[in-house]
Amino acid sequence: MLWTRYNSSTPKASLNNNLLSPALLSRARAVDSEHAELSKKVSEDFDARSAKRLGELSPIVNALREWEAANEASSELQSLLHDPSTDAELRALAADDLGLASTRFEDASHSLATSLIPPHPFVKLPCLLEIRPGAGGGEAALFASDLLRMYRAYCSQRGFRVSVLKYEGAEGASDGAGSDGPLQEAILEIDTPASYGVLRCEAGVHRVQRVPATESKGRTHTSAVSVMVLPSFPSETGDDDLGGEAGWNDPRSDYYIDVGEVRTDIMRARGAGGQHVNTTESAVRLTHIPTGTVVAIQDSRSQPKNKEKAWRLLRSRLAQQRREAREEEAVKLRRSVVGVARMGRGDKVRTYNWGQQRVTDHRSGISVHNLDDVLAGGDSLEKVMESVRAWLVDKEVEALVTEEAALPPTHTKHNKV
Repeated sequence: MLWTRYNSSTPKASLNNNLLSPALLSRARAVDSEHAELSKKVSEDFDARSAKRLGELSPIVNALREWEAANEASSELQSLLHDPSTDAELRALAADDLGLASTRFEDASHSLATSLIPPHPFVKLPCLLEIRPGAGGGEAALFASDLLRMYRAYCSQRGFRVSVLKYEGAEGASDGAGSDGPLQEAILEIDTPASYGVLRCEAGVHRVQRVPATESKGRTHTSAVSVMVLPSFPSETGDDDLGGEAGWNDPRSDYYIDVGEVRTDIMRARGAGGQHVNTTESAVRLTHIPTGTVVAIQDSRSQPKNKEKAWRLLRSRLAQQRREAREEEAVKLRRSVVGVARMGRGDKVRTYNWGQQRVTDHRSGISVHNLDDVLAGGDSLEKVMESVRAWLVDKEVEALVTEEAALPPTHTKHNKV
């Protein structure tokens, strides 16, 4: 255990030894040393890069100071309780204060551990949310439509700017306005900074258990819908704050695409309805040849608009694939950690049970019995999502501990946070 929740069954005498791993504490102290060196350098000769690095390290240093203060207070109380020369009145006061001190120490240990997690490179970005029905046929397509309404309601209630980048129902592509019918594919663009960090916990396979309207014998059917959350990039970038990556023109960047490796096909739009369908060559299909990734957009009557959407979607998918490939390599190096967090296309993450009015998330283990509020994008959905974010942080800390423990002692102090 890298840190444990304090409860009445935790041995108080051993509490301080269990909350934070030596590897993480060593890393925090290495960061503290770097912070001190940079502070001295900046005071003598200011430069913007060092000042920026100081700002990045400050939350860790502050968390370390709080941990040291909480550790000292807890240790002093432990010493008083175990010192035979302590008088009875002082011993009673120490025993009364120990519970509060232990809680403070637990919170400080958790805060220090989480402050050491490197920020996700896409966490400050807007996002694209893709919804596709999976196993279950028509019932899966109907549930996909339910999830689309759920996420649009969630974004609306929280003031997120959301628009439909792509909508394809049973009758082909449209703008999706007011449609409650079966859904074949939908892509929402949430154009609010940091929405990727809020919604990335939704990626995975969402399972529904309910009696379809067409089921005459009242049998419960199980269907599934795939949800993918991708980073969304502005039309131009180069900002270092975009996950610390370079701009679109840097081949080392997750966001880079060699245009020579992309085949562009222009074709007539397909599907029912609309005068532009089958009459104008407005549909755009992009194929990234090295990976075989294909993006097709025909929502607009304007070919340039469709091309712009297609490029944005292709860039997002490739960046996510590259990020996932690195995570996959990291997972291979962390085999000693059980349940290392990776939320992807094939992982069943949540079940929506109509008969029990229950929603259960299989990562955090939380269950709520207010299905209607979840599907309305209300507080019950936020409660589930918050539990998954906390679960994800815990798994990232576990992975960090494993990485740090595997590093040679001389490497830790140079490791970037």
